[in-house]
Amino acid sequence: MQQPQHIRSLDGLRGIASFAVVLSHIILLFPGETWAGALVFGNEAVALFFCLSGFLMAYLYGGKTLSRRSATDYLVHRFTRIYPVYFVAVISVALLSMVPGLDYPQPLAGSVEIIRHIVLLGSTGVFWSIPPEIQFYVFFLVLWFWFEKPRDRLPLGVAIAIGFIMLAYLGFPGPGILLPSKISYFLFGALAGRLFALTGRLNGGHAVGFLTLAALAFFLASRAIFHTEESFWGVTSALAAAVIVFLTATESGVLAPLLGSAPLRHIGKISFSLYLFHMPVMFLASKLLPESLPVGLTIALCIVAAMVFADISYRVVEAPSRTVLIGAWKRRTLSTPLPA
Repeated sequence: MQQPQHIRSLDGLRGIASFAVVLSHIILLFPGETWAGALVFGNEAVALFFCLSGFLMAYLYGGKTLSRRSATDYLVHRFTRIYPVYFVAVISVALLSMVPGLDYPQPLAGSVEIIRHIVLLGSTGVFWSIPPEIQFYVFFLVLWFWFEKPRDRLPLGVAIAIGFIMLAYLGFPGPGILLPSKISYFLFGALAGRLFALTGRLNGGHAVGFLTLAALAFFLASRAIFHTEESFWGVTSALAAAVIVFLTATESGVLAPLLGSAPLRHIGKISFSLYLFHMPVMFLASKLLPESLPVGLTIALCIVAAMVFADISYRVVEAPSRTVLIGAWKRRTLSTPLPA
């Protein structure tokens, strides 16, 4: 089977989403700057992240044969992609929260809270979005099983649909750290990814490219336009996010040169470290910079510091830990091979 091609525009979309989260937290660090309140895109950006995860899992794995070996390899790869740098971020924020008089705005204090976050059940700051992400990785095995033979396993597809309808009827209950509350984003993203893999890359030209950019801008601005703070999460925004991800993947018209540009792709590459570390880095930078600097310059320098640190984190923590752990896993499977 032909290997799925890398979609550069999705790297750029991930970069935009991560940068949107950074902008959203300016108001927390500089509450006196009321204009920063217009830059709050956090929910919308995380919704795009969730849909991207669903899309990529289905696009990359949905067409492969599901076996004990492939499932275990998949879980190991996903765990090594997320957990090592997440663990470092959790410990870093916990240590920062212990510094007397520092008053970190999103503290992670107490042994119970630290343990909750280490075992992926925490909800402080940006960490809340990691538990449902990990839970989806496990749930995707069910989707993968169905994707492999959808006609032969139609009852499973029907059961998934019924379960989703029941959750929708109940208003997607549960805290945000549990998958049922955010299942629509992952599921719609996964269906979009599988559809994309089956239909191929359909380039719609410049019209679709500009339409996608307009939809992305409108989606990120939806809170300011419709005041959706209390009603954003749900089927409508999940469907909108999934459509944006699907259209972005077509790389139509201006999408390929714009979202696939080197700067945005680089931000996309370091996006997870940027997402995890931007708040503590920007907070520390704001404390260290001279108070005599204009606020606008201070904010700009804080953002630059977050970007630089994310790049370092990717090179020092993310990439090396993934290489070491996956290498160890491959050596183990070679010495004690799993049944196919």
